[in-house]
This record gives sequence, structure tokens and C-alpha cells, in this order.
Amino acid sequence: MESYKQTIHSHFVVYKPYGYLSQFISNASKQQNKKFLGTLFNFPKGIMSIGRLDEKSEGLLLLTTDGKMSDYINSRKVEKEYYAQVDGVVSQEAVKELSEGVEIGLNGGKYKTKPCKVFLLDSEPILPARLKKIRDDRHGPTSWVSITLSEGKFRQVRKMTSAVGFPTLRLVRVRVGEIHLNNMKAGDVIEVDKFL
Repeated sequence: MESYKQTIHSHFVVYKPYGYLSQFISNASKQQNKKFLGTLFNFPKGIMSIGRLDEKSEGLLLLTTDGKMSDYINSRKVEKEYYAQVDGVVSQEAVKELSEGVEIGLNGGKYKTKPCKVFLLDSEPILPARLKKIRDDRHGPTSWVSITLSEGKFRQVRKMTSAVGFPTLRLVRVRVGEIHLNNMKAGDVIEVDKFL
């Protein structure tokens, strides 16, 4: 009779800092000067990021050695919430457009985003200061908007806010499903038993 061995997986909650790639090693010589997640912690072999945040985005990133878990969290069943600091004061009309879906460029074509939850934040959220300054107030007002998606196309939030006339200046993912950024600081790594 064959013995059944259960695979033990590792799971981590990370605050990806601005300027880091959601990868662990560099395969391309042009990326030699880039910063990678592997420099934040001694992660186990086989670790992967669940979804990605681009180099200029920051915030909550989940890592796992479990491919099935990664597929599930990447699916449309799990919401991802972002706080976007945008150029200008977001209008209610723009909030309505974003929530109903807007047309963005994707893979050389056009794509209409799915309806999502969007609202204007009353005040600037309490987040760690970013290493690279956004800009100063002399360049005009900015505002913050919460966008919760059930999909994750390439640079989707940035493309969405630009489509309604409010380019994103800073983008922070604050929630994945029931997991929140809470009081984490940029570069923090927390090992957890499970995500769900």
C-alpha cells in the first residue's frame, strides 16, 4: 500500500515596495540593475507571486509555493482593492464611468473593463511614505480613489484612470480578498499558515 504524503506549502504576505519587480531572479541582462523580491527575504524554493504589481506600483502581494492556491486567488472570485492617487480632483462622473467599465488598450486592441466598485476617498490614506517623491503641490491638486476589481489585466488601474482623464501618480494595492495591508511597512514580509 502506497503511503500518502501531503505537500506542505509556504505562504507569505508582502508589502512590495515601489521600484521592485514582482519576480525573484533576473533572466535578462537589461534587468541587472533592477530590484527583485528575493532580496527582501530568504524565500523557499518554488515560491511564486500571486498576480503581479508593476515596478512603479506598491502594496499587498501574496506569495506561495501552491499553484492551485495561486490560480484560485488570481481568479475572478477574489477581489483586489487598490488606492490610486490621481492627477486632479476626481469627478463623480469619472467615478461612475470607472464603476461601469471603460475602454482601455490591451494587447494591441481595445478592452472594456468589467463593472467594479469605485469611490472617492474623503482624505489621503495613511500609507508609508514612498521613497521617490510623487511631486509637489505646485503642480496642482491630487485626489485618492478606491478601485476594487475582480479581474487583473496588465496595468489595468493605471489605464482606467487615464481613460477618464485622471492619470495615476501612485498606486497601492491594499486588499486581496479578506487580507488587508493594515499597518505593514514597505518591504515587510509575513509568513502565514494559509490565505483562506
